[in-house]
Amino acid sequence: MASRITAARAFLVDVAVETVRTDAVQSFLKQETIFVEITTEDGLSGLGYSYTIGTGGRAVLSMLRDHLVPQLVGLDSDRIEAVWFQLFASTRATTTGAITSLALAAVDTALWDIAAKRSGLPLWRLAGGFRRDVPLYDTEGGWLHLPTEDLVAGALASKANGLSGVKLKIGKPTGHEDLERLSAVRAAVGGNFDIMVDANQSMTSTEAIRRARQFDGLDLAWIEEPLPADDIEGHVRLAASTATPIAVGESMYSAAQFREYLDRGAAGIVQVDVARVGGITPWLKVAHLAETFNVHVCPHFLMELHVSLVAAVPNGRYVEHIPQLRAITRTEMEIADGRALAPETVGLGIDWDRDAMEDRIVE
Repeated sequence: MASRITAARAFLVDVAVETVRTDAVQSFLKQETIFVEITTEDGLSGLGYSYTIGTGGRAVLSMLRDHLVPQLVGLDSDRIEAVWFQLFASTRATTTGAITSLALAAVDTALWDIAAKRSGLPLWRLAGGFRRDVPLYDTEGGWLHLPTEDLVAGALASKANGLSGVKLKIGKPTGHEDLERLSAVRAAVGGNFDIMVDANQSMTSTEAIRRARQFDGLDLAWIEEPLPADDIEGHVRLAASTATPIAVGESMYSAAQFREYLDRGAAGIVQVDVARVGGITPWLKVAHLAETFNVHVCPHFLMELHVSLVAAVPNGRYVEHIPQLRAITRTEMEIADGRALAPETVGLGIDWDRDAMEDRIVE
């Protein structure tokens, strides 16, 4: 069959952060970008990727080189579900977990790149084709180290540029500090503008309940990752205590985890991340699962890829504006009237700069 895989390789590229990024528990050190390139009998090639924010990239690369990539040659690239399942099954000793999911994602996105090229379609059409343009919110102006005046200036700039909202980090030592910062932004942008907040899993359930009540008058779009991702019971209690939607997903690594959150009413926004959930294949399953619960999908990070997936599904609500690939791409995600446009080029739609990537290969 012309679609059989003839060659595959994995490599690691380090991409420096574009700006200082801090939250309540960590700093974004760099983007360790793990690539998988797959070639088929008929001469098609797909380039998929995954990432970490500074640690573990070599562990993901080792999983790929030692265990996953050697299985690919001879497999049918058109049978994406079969390939994903075979690789997943071969790593059951390490699933469900970040390293395996990140490695699977690099392979799976490469296969979807090939599938879209073979079909002559852009990813957003192949994956569902609901609509091309999607709302956009900004994260880059909301980091925890920024003073209040910078948060206000960033939010006003985003609003002036037609974006629909901004995300601000929370997790200052006291809730009053967070409240003062958020209140200043709300006063500046007015009511017809979304403000999301992100605690990065930094709180206990009781503290999260307390702060959510402090924020009651701010009409927040959501509270993101208030608790550790494995504290489902805490999320259930928090969600029941506030009218503000609770957003989770960037630290969840299987569709089954999302099912439990949704079934128990612990998540009002799903933020499934292609890299962390294991690729486009499970991402779409999570998105459609969320649709059956009447819940929106607002994925974490990876805007250059997620724009196509949010555009593909009916419950795609937002793309997060947080550019990180400009050093290794020739063009940027298209934005028109404050909305992100899914690329119409066939494949994933990311215009990789291979020379820039080669310059940054570290292993």
